[in-house]
Amino acid sequence: MQSSQGQGDLHETVGAYALGILDDAEATQFEAHLATCEWCAQQLDELAGMEPMLAALADLPGTRGTPAIGESLGVRPSTGLSDRLVGEVVERRVRAKRSRRAFFGLAASLIIGAPIAAIAVTGGDSDSKQPQTLSSSPAKDAFTHMTDKVESTDPSTKVSATVGVESKAWGTHAVLELKNVKGPEKCSLIAVGKNGERETATTWAVPKWGYGIKNATTEQAKNPLYVHGGVAMNPADIDHWEIATFGGKKLVEVDV
Repeated sequence: MQSSQGQGDLHETVGAYALGILDDAEATQFEAHLATCEWCAQQLDELAGMEPMLAALADLPGTRGTPAIGESLGVRPSTGLSDRLVGEVVERRVRAKRSRRAFFGLAASLIIGAPIAAIAVTGGDSDSKQPQTLSSSPAKDAFTHMTDKVESTDPSTKVSATVGVESKAWGTHAVLELKNVKGPEKCSLIAVGKNGERETATTWAVPKWGYGIKNATTEQAKNPLYVHGGVAMNPADIDHWEIATFGGKKLVEVDV
């Protein structure tokens, strides 16, 4: 839309403005016109929320040039306005489809080309009742190689936890081994600093069969939970670790 456009052309712009398909310069020019034009202000109110209907009309054969479009909107556009509105909607939808195709293509290439990373637990990470045969996971492997570990068993809940830590430039990497915890439950591993500051390292869900249950009837329930996370605190600044439910119940505390 050029600055040399007359008032008649600006009146016709109300539909495109309502659809949000004007560029910044065009929208600014129309808004200046809108401030002094009661007719356009009234039409804009009537057109508000009509984009879905126009988009649907754009899919119908024989829509272009149909006078009923303007009448159905409660407005009387000048000759060719309905054609232009539908045409603009079609063009906009084509651009949107192209963008979506490009996005999904990029996502697919990343999924196929990138290595699969997992912080899943051993002992089963699905709701299947079948025993899991998974014997290792990134979390368990990291835990096995850690040399700095602390452990504790709560005398009340009987839940046992061992937390392995290693210092990182960004803070502390922690891996938790959890036993004798029953579900269903949602839990968190929380680092508590010597200054009282609390940071959540990771969260997880405990399935109904639990983890690390000594006398369980399936391997799935017998295997401990291994899960890892991290906090911004340095290992030397951590006083203890807490494993608690989302409801606030402390399952076990592990002093450093």
